[in-house]
Amino acid sequence: MMKKMTLAALIALFTLPAVAQQGGFISPDAPAQASQGGFTGPAASPATVKAVQEMKDDAWVRLEGHIEQRTGDERYLFRDNTGTMTVEIDDKRWAGQNVAPTDKVQLEGEVEKEWSKVEVDVKSVKKVL
Repeated sequence: MMKKMTLAALIALFTLPAVAQQGGFISPDAPAQASQGGFTGPAASPATVKAVQEMKDDAWVRLEGHIEQRTGDERYLFRDNTGTMTVEIDDKRWAGQNVAPTDKVQLEGEVEKEWSKVEVDVKSVKKVL
């Protein structure tokens, strides 16, 4: 008898969350609901190499230009029409893309300011067509 009561309690415990979820009709007039959460606000500010030099540490930026060459482990020389700077791009940020110096790219990331240098820690790399 005790085993049956324990089994019934466990079944009720594990099926309760499934029963508690509500579903039903969604009106086409209802506001759209995102299937995943996330930030819904302004994106990274468009910037230039020259402007990044004056920005605060940890500012989020978007750069467009060309990656000229690799300068070290995950470090690259980036160029736009205002100048050049070093950007850090972790291997996973390439997302399977191959990028040549002739390809225009859009980089999004964080400004990293130290005593003697300014870099961008890139979080997203996209080819611009």
